[in-house]
Amino acid sequence: MKHNAPAFISFFLTLPLCAQVTVRHSIDRISVEIDKKPFTDFFIGADLTKPFLHPIRAASGTIVTRLFPMELVEGESTDHPHQRGLWFSHGDVNGVDFWSNEASYTTPNRGIIAIRRILDLQDGKKKGVVTTTFGWLDPKGNTLLDELRTMTFYADPKFRVIDFDITLTAVQEVKFGDTKEGTFAIRLAPGLEEPHKGAPANPPRTGRMVNSEGQQTEAQVWGKRAKWVDYFGEIRGEKLGVAIFDHPSNPRHPTYWHVRSYGLFAANIFGLHDFLHDNSKDGSMILQPGHSVRFRYRVMIHPGDYQSAGIEALYQKYAAMK
Repeated sequence: MKHNAPAFISFFLTLPLCAQVTVRHSIDRISVEIDKKPFTDFFIGADLTKPFLHPIRAASGTIVTRLFPMELVEGESTDHPHQRGLWFSHGDVNGVDFWSNEASYTTPNRGIIAIRRILDLQDGKKKGVVTTTFGWLDPKGNTLLDELRTMTFYADPKFRVIDFDITLTAVQEVKFGDTKEGTFAIRLAPGLEEPHKGAPANPPRTGRMVNSEGQQTEAQVWGKRAKWVDYFGEIRGEKLGVAIFDHPSNPRHPTYWHVRSYGLFAANIFGLHDFLHDNSKDGSMILQPGHSVRFRYRVMIHPGDYQSAGIEALYQKYAAMK
């Protein structure tokens, strides 16, 4: 089914009661439920500077993403308001910032990622699918990139899994600049943050990050290449974690990771001079008009830590997907 952007304001999807994954569309968002329980909302309203998923929940219902700036919650840090839930953007596309691009900011050259069309919404017993298109617009309203995004949400009694398949097509010659400010990212709930200076005392910061190479903590994981990273800890006594998988077909696989103790968790192939602490390195990428680049990621919210959840084995299953 296809919908023009203005039409989605009045569009509602009627779903069969037997579905385990249901997808509902309202004025400014697409809501996903699993087993009749809320999982996440995909915010796509015309007043936003980029789309994002918020909040994201474990199978238990526990929220694993920071609620700020959409909600004010005691104990959450209020830094980086542009880090909303889970999102995909970049800080330098032809010099335009699609990362730190809140409408309230006064920094120059801020772009927006605007909804174009909802192409497909599916619900089902094992998975639900959302396919949308977006335009990456510079401050003058010119389109730099067309984005085609498919998100697949899976039903599982233990895990919550989202697959992302994102294709960016250049409308004009586009340069993805070398900056650590990108690209596929999630901002985690405070309980999952690693202990760090300046964090509020409550809730306790219990998180720990580990990558596919066995490196642990921000000091060892930040700026390193890895097939996956898992960030795990406790939220109100519940042990759980969030893993991001980088698909082997992705450009420059395995990706570099911009992952911080304060809860930012991002895959970024472009930020070489920052990650390697070497200004002679250049991680930029040029895309000619009409040419595309495709990114595939899996986000897995799991109970326990990376060992008890079997993250490496789960990654290998994902990596085998064509």
